[in-house]
Amino acid sequence: MLYEQIRKEQKRLDDEIQSVRAQLQKLPDGKIYCARNQQRYKWYYSDGQTQVYLPKKERKFAEQLAAKKYLTTLYEDLLLEKKAIDAYLKHSPTNSPKSISLLTEESGYQELLLPYFKPLSLELSDWMNFPYDRNTKFPEQLIQKTVSGHYERSKSEALIDMLLYINKIPFRYECSLTLGETIVYPDFTIRHPHTGKVYYWEHFGLMDDLSYSKNAISKLNLYTSYGIIPTVHLITTYETKDNPLSSDTIEKLIKLYFL
Repeated sequence: MLYEQIRKEQKRLDDEIQSVRAQLQKLPDGKIYCARNQQRYKWYYSDGQTQVYLPKKERKFAEQLAAKKYLTTLYEDLLLEKKAIDAYLKHSPTNSPKSISLLTEESGYQELLLPYFKPLSLELSDWMNFPYDRNTKFPEQLIQKTVSGHYERSKSEALIDMLLYINKIPFRYECSLTLGETIVYPDFTIRHPHTGKVYYWEHFGLMDDLSYSKNAISKLNLYTSYGIIPTVHLITTYETKDNPLSSDTIEKLIKLYFL
């Protein structure tokens, strides 16, 4: 979502402004001016009152002043950019657009809007809604109500669900898949909206947990051993506590694979 991207850009600008400010504090006082003299440039130092010529032996000092001039100009540019972003965010919609709120069960419009978000193919629409074997483990973890009507285990899965749903991409949540003697439940089993080709999407949401990450790698090895290859038939996303999954990442993947 644009709002989320702008917020991330605001954070990046704040960090860069802080970094530039810290660098400026380490540089000497005064300013440098460059004046062209035929085919060469001469350097002049100013303390705000007087201006003196800098000989070549003062090159190191001149370099520091030139860095200061660049960083000062960059600092001013960053402040202007941040001012524009702050103004946008002040008057922009929140991170929960009104259009999405219409898709919640509480709005009363969700049922009426269901036909609009059906996959274009009748066969794929029927496949999406046909009963299937689902993961029955830990039902108490299914706490996130999604716009498609599912209950899912995390906010990130609910975000993937929402963006697949509003893009009319047919999918099943935690549909059983038999790989040899093992039954797994991919987070999402997806059919390409035009070709019908099957894809799987696994979101690994606790990759900073050692035990969880080991299980994730084991699961990826299982998929690969049965010809379900990451980036080919298997879409994977990851997050940690400090690096949550963003809607921008999901949208880019959906566009890459299905639109």
